[in-house]
Amino acid sequence: MRRKDREVTDPDVILYILKKSKVLHLGLVDGNEPYIVPMNYGYTFEDGKLTFYVHSAPEGRKLDIIRKNPSCCAQLECDGALIESAIACKYGYSFYSLEGFGKALIVEDNREKIKALSLLMEEQTGRSFTFTEDMVSNVEVIRIECSDYSAKHRPLNKSGS
Repeated sequence: MRRKDREVTDPDVILYILKKSKVLHLGLVDGNEPYIVPMNYGYTFEDGKLTFYVHSAPEGRKLDIIRKNPSCCAQLECDGALIESAIACKYGYSFYSLEGFGKALIVEDNREKIKALSLLMEEQTGRSFTFTEDMVSNVEVIRIECSDYSAKHRPLNKSGS
């Protein structure tokens, strides 16, 4: 990270970003083309290990790409706000963000799918839901195992720096 003064390492702040953000931008590589798709997510963050779960229709480009190349990145952001200034070059944007790199894997086990979809719905709605094996057999679940991640915060200040 170039701006070490903006790096976030506090697990509580990382957890804040994970809870406050609602959309994960999943970056994949299709041959030599980038492919990015916004998705809702659930996650586990335990002992510094970060895993995301997203769901998908049973077929489509995203799954085709993952089957060929599971390398991926995931990006979140929250609390964005414009930083204004009298000078154009001093304008900026305040935010929290998180970026992770790793592997996207299609979950085969229905018990893990149930756990993942429960996490996703809890994260997105704040409510608990019950899933059956029949229900989860109609969707794909993707587990994103982040081997590396970093978080960043640019505070809102009046100077624009």
